Amino acid sequence: MEDLVDGVVAAWNRELPEIAGLELELGKRAGLLHVLLNEAAARALVKFKLTKAEYDVLAVLRATGKPYRLKPTELAGRLWLSSGGTSNVLKRLTDAGLIRREQDAGDARSSWVQLTAQGVRTAEAAVRAASEEQRRLLKPVPEETARAAADALREVLLALQDRD
Repeated sequence: MEDLVDGVVAAWNRELPEIAGLELELGKRAGLLHVLLNEAAARALVKFKLTKAEYDVLAVLRATGKPYRLKPTELAGRLWLSSGGTSNVLKRLTDAGLIRREQDAGDARSSWVQLTAQGVRTAEAAVRAASEEQRRLLKPVPEETARAAADALREVLLALQDRD
């Protein structure tokens, strides 16, 4: 049985066989899975009027536990966002009343980003809804297959972390 990526690899195998290797397959499959999971989450986020970036900020802050706060640089690092992109998202979430920004009492050059009570409620509801949509997407995949894929990707990423 073949998937969409098999067709892409076969086309490159005909045209430039030297680039039709495992790296192409892995990149295309990981990318396609990423897109499908993000699209599923996005369907759930419509009712919350959140962009994916806004959702990601809320989710990361909620996952930190009480008091649900991080420094903007920590937040950007966890989300792989630029400082400019992070600033724009934080402004929109502040305007929506979902986060607040406070100066760090111990460091005048630094600040904290913290969920408001409304932000905590919104984050929890959005995370539950997005997770349910992703679970629905993955329902046809046998659990042992999904577990094996997640474990294999962990091994790949851990090996890439050691590449110095």
